[in-house]
Amino acid sequence: MVCESWKETLDTYLDGELSEAETRSFNTHVRGCHSCSADTLTRVQMKRAIQVAGRRFTPSAEFRRRVQQSIAPKPQRSVGLGWMFALAAAVIIAVGAVTSTYVGTRSDTGQVFSEIADLHVATLASASPVDVISTDRHTVKPWFQGKIPFAFDLPELQNSGFSLLGGRMTYLDQTPGAHLIYDVRKHHISVFVFQERSLRARLDENSLAPKQLSFNMETWSQGGLRYFVIGDASAADIDNLARLFKAET
Repeated sequence: MVCESWKETLDTYLDGELSEAETRSFNTHVRGCHSCSADTLTRVQMKRAIQVAGRRFTPSAEFRRRVQQSIAPKPQRSVGLGWMFALAAAVIIAVGAVTSTYVGTRSDTGQVFSEIADLHVATLASASPVDVISTDRHTVKPWFQGKIPFAFDLPELQNSGFSLLGGRMTYLDQTPGAHLIYDVRKHHISVFVFQERSLRARLDENSLAPKQLSFNMETWSQGGLRYFVIGDASAADIDNLARLFKAET
């Protein structure tokens, strides 16, 4: 019965609608409950599969041209009226193009943050959260060589309060990257590293994580790489770990 109450909140948790305290409690529970961790992992995988399926069809420029032609106003006998309709259609198409580009960009950005959160949740729910287990950065960093198409540095953690648990390979938009797990005061923090140019969405320093996200997150670009730091730790801890990475890079 205890797990049933947790499972009732699983969808709310994955949608980022739990409070900060509830999220921490759920994270603690799911790490120690095999049944709930399996359900969480299955639900995250299903969510990602649906997201991938939704991107399979992208309208081509030719398809857009045919649609615009089909809705274009027919020639009118009145020259003045015809110019009016033509001008109105041009304005509508121009506004539509700008709006679709803006909405599409924001949608892609939000999608990236959602997928990063899903990857973090899936790792917490996994029985084997890391492929290379080590607190030594000089062991973890070489493990990624030959597995991902880029290199990156890991910060020195002495007297920082953070500890490295290990790392694993991961994928975002079918792009390979590194996923590192850190611990601070019993909170797990994920650090993701990808090649900036390989990501579908174009993020910048003003790209902030959605407010409804259950986790604190920070992202930045440095040396051609895109970094994401996410977890249920405090915003100050997320910022401090991000600063360590920025200083090391």
